[in-house]
Amino acid sequence: MKPHKPIGGRLAFLDWTRGLAALIMLQGHSFHSFASKDLREGGAYVLSQFVGGIVPAIFLFLTGVTMAFLMDGRERRGVAPAARVADSLKRAGYLLGLAFVIRFQMWLFALPYSPWTDLLRVDVLNCMGFGLALMSVMAVFPTRERARLCAILGLAIAAAAPLISMADWSAAPEFLRAYIVPDYRFFSFFPWAAFLAFGLSVGSILRLIDREQLQRSLQWSAVAGIVLVMGGQYAANLPYTLYSKSDFWLNSPWLILIKLGVILVILPFAYLWTEFGVRGFSWIRQMGTTSLLVYWVHIELVYGRWLGGYKESLSVAQTVAVAAAVILLMVGLSVARTRWTEWFGGLSFFWGHEPKNVPASGD
Repeated sequence: MKPHKPIGGRLAFLDWTRGLAALIMLQGHSFHSFASKDLREGGAYVLSQFVGGIVPAIFLFLTGVTMAFLMDGRERRGVAPAARVADSLKRAGYLLGLAFVIRFQMWLFALPYSPWTDLLRVDVLNCMGFGLALMSVMAVFPTRERARLCAILGLAIAAAAPLISMADWSAAPEFLRAYIVPDYRFFSFFPWAAFLAFGLSVGSILRLIDREQLQRSLQWSAVAGIVLVMGGQYAANLPYTLYSKSDFWLNSPWLILIKLGVILVILPFAYLWTEFGVRGFSWIRQMGTTSLLVYWVHIELVYGRWLGGYKESLSVAQTVAVAAAVILLMVGLSVARTRWTEWFGGLSFFWGHEPKNVPASGD
């Protein structure tokens, strides 16, 4: 029997998918920050924000894939279960620590107009770090078992989200509620961490198959994605529900499954594009390899005080121009960071340099 050779290294289609999410994020945040208030009921703005709704889900999902690669790699090297959990906790702590560093930097740069409560805001990186810390126990299980358990865990988190919303959290500190309870203002564990669990499952499956099996697996991914999108939409429109109270855009399990389906369709498209479409340099994939840095810098640029005179005052055409300029700047920054890594190696760690044996984390 031919020995199994797990898929490893940087998978181009995962980097490209992450870069696509970064591209959608940049345009969405540009419209959110700079579009005039009287345009916010119009088609361009609504479309921009609607498409942008998939971005956090993609980043969380790909972060789960990254963690699955890390867990499987440690397992294959014979690392003890407790040590594998510790390694996973370190990765989660890195992301959570970076989330607080970014939040502190934004608060500091916005003084004296930023309240101290901004430091406690739960953003997508907070959700990543917190969620992965709780899921680090999955490193105890073998990869095949982890693929199954994490799929079940993702479904459980999605299904529990409306119940968490209905529970009485009045006695809990607001800081804790922000991490746990669904809220339009935050990226809480319920339901967003479901994408981390699904990513852990899919990442484990990727490590269980050979590279020769990748195409067929991605074909099934496309089929599963279409079924999830159509099935989720159908179920969401049924006149009855298991929940006495549920908000589709906040905590609906069907919305989670629809977004998961979209991701599962994007992955095979990204594979086809990177394998048979684009040749040479891909600026979308380039952004995907440095997504942490792109996220950090663009947040300050778009929402900080640097371009304050243009906030909420631009026409659609002007906002598109600003978005294009931001995208070009981030591509340039990404290329510069890659060159810096090539020249100076380990000195780039502060900027989120990823281990060479796994894809870069999403954010």
